[in-house]
Order: sequence, then C-alpha cells, then structure tokens
Amino acid sequence: MITSVERRRRSSQDEKERLVAASLEPGTNVSEVARMAGLHVSQLFRWRKELCKHGEASIAPFVSVEIGPSVPPQEVAEALLTATAVRRRKNQGIIEIDLGSGRRIRV
Repeated sequence: MITSVERRRRSSQDEKERLVAASLEPGTNVSEVARMAGLHVSQLFRWRKELCKHGEASIAPFVSVEIGPSVPPQEVAEALLTATAVRRRKNQGIIEIDLGSGRRIRV
C-alpha cells in the first residue's frame, strides 16, 4: 500500500550548471557533490553528460595551419607528372595533408 505521493523535483538550469561545475573541479568526488545536493549520483552524471556535450558543440574546433615553402610552378608540374605516371587515379583533385610522423590525410 502506497501512503504518500512522491513528486519529481525540478532543478533550474542555473542549479544544474552550478552542480556540474562543482563536480568537474579537480579532486572533487562526484558522489559527495550529488549527496550534498540531495541527488542520486546517476542524475548528476546525466547532467554532466548533457551539459558537456552541449558545450562541445558550441565551440568551433580550430587548429593551427602551417603553410610550407612555396614551390615554383615548374617543379609542381614535374612532380604531378611523375606522380601521375607512378600512380594512376580515377579521381582527380585529391588533397593530401601530411600530419607528420608518417600520418597523412587524403581528401
């Protein structure tokens, strides 16, 4: 027999952000933050996941770009002819990005 009706608590966005920020501080125990706020730890982890995901989407990822030395057009044309003779490709307009340490991206 149920003698009481439990109601769902509603937390404001500011309260959620405050608790998530407190749980993300270095050396903080997430369980203790949740317990002090009267929450189940899984609820706090859900808020962390939602707010961190939202924050990542709003920040544009920028990376530094280094432009190599300019190569005279004649050398570029010779390099292209040599590369074409060595490897035939069906698609043209491929861009190669050398990431260093043997890694390369081809688009």
